[in-house]
Amino acid sequence: MRIVISEFISLDGVVQAPGGPEEDTDGGFAHGGWTHPFFDPEVVGGAFADAVTRAEGLLFGRRTWQNMAAAWPERAGDPFADRLNALPKYVASRTLGESELSWNNTTPIHGDEAVAAVRKLRETDGGDLVVMGSPSLVRTLLSEGLVDELRLMIMPVLLGGGKSIFPTDGGLHTLELVSTVTSGAGVNVCTYRRPVTADR
Repeated sequence: MRIVISEFISLDGVVQAPGGPEEDTDGGFAHGGWTHPFFDPEVVGGAFADAVTRAEGLLFGRRTWQNMAAAWPERAGDPFADRLNALPKYVASRTLGESELSWNNTTPIHGDEAVAAVRKLRETDGGDLVVMGSPSLVRTLLSEGLVDELRLMIMPVLLGGGKSIFPTDGGLHTLELVSTVTSGAGVNVCTYRRPVTADR
């Protein structure tokens, strides 16, 4: 499987709470919902939908999974929601119990075993395993060289601080820009992939 990261991201690299004010206020973050002025259904929505259409599974950190699990099951009947709800889902967490896994087709991965579990999934036959949000998990996957594609929806806004997906471990990771599309609102949807010569 290919590990594909799909993120809304600000010009200063922040991915925290793109969807709403109460989504994630850690660190006093006060700009939740910052993507709304820049969202359009064709370019930004299309990029998000394309990633999910190609997915054969979804991978989340705990907080992102909880936010998604609270929103999408009740939207049944919408084709995008139906696709999300039907896909196999994996959630990396040290705290979620089996009784809390209310979103159908969810398999827990203990947080301490996340890297090994993702490595094993990546070695299986299949399509894309898509990660949305989940900054701590994405940071780890990038650090470990387990990301095959990075799709960034870069919004023309500075947020002044917040959670990032980028490692700070001093590691060098080279990517190739394979496509870029710009929306009328100034969002750049950039797709990066691991060079074909990169070690798996």
